[in-house]
Amino acid sequence: MSTFFASLAGTSIVARYLVVFFVSMVPLIELRGAIPIAAVMGLTDTVPHVVMTFAVAIVGNMLPVPIIYLFARKVLEWGKDKPVIGGFFTFCLEKGEKGGQKLQAKAGRGLFVALALFVGIPLPGTGAWTGTLAASILDMKFKETVVAAMVGVLLAGIIMMTLSIAGVSAFGIVAG
Repeated sequence: MSTFFASLAGTSIVARYLVVFFVSMVPLIELRGAIPIAAVMGLTDTVPHVVMTFAVAIVGNMLPVPIIYLFARKVLEWGKDKPVIGGFFTFCLEKGEKGGQKLQAKAGRGLFVALALFVGIPLPGTGAWTGTLAASILDMKFKETVVAAMVGVLLAGIIMMTLSIAGVSAFGIVAG
């Protein structure tokens, strides 16, 4: 898979940024996958590329957040008992409910901070999609959810960019 993205390094800069943008929007992958892919495509080799990659990944990751908050829970509840999609929709609802319960249990009144950290710590199953769904299940306010998700996405972006730059540099040193 990384050879596919590495082969894109020779394509136009706009095409590479579009890959970063769209991968950032994909559930479970989000910018946690988009930023390392950007590094493989050569978009973290200069400061302007790092800044642009960071901005594109953040915007791509945040774009679905209001839509998720407003519609995902309703769509998932509608589809959970449908024949073909029911299993996946139920899985998504359960994931959001578990995430919401964990946030509620750990956070108490500090739900905003807990949501920002849940979105911001780049581990499997965390991120803007799951965090926003959990916030909607917990009936957090829209503005509070969007701001907490934005703080978390910025934190995740900083962590992933740092790790990607360090990883690419370390690989370059090892590979000689």
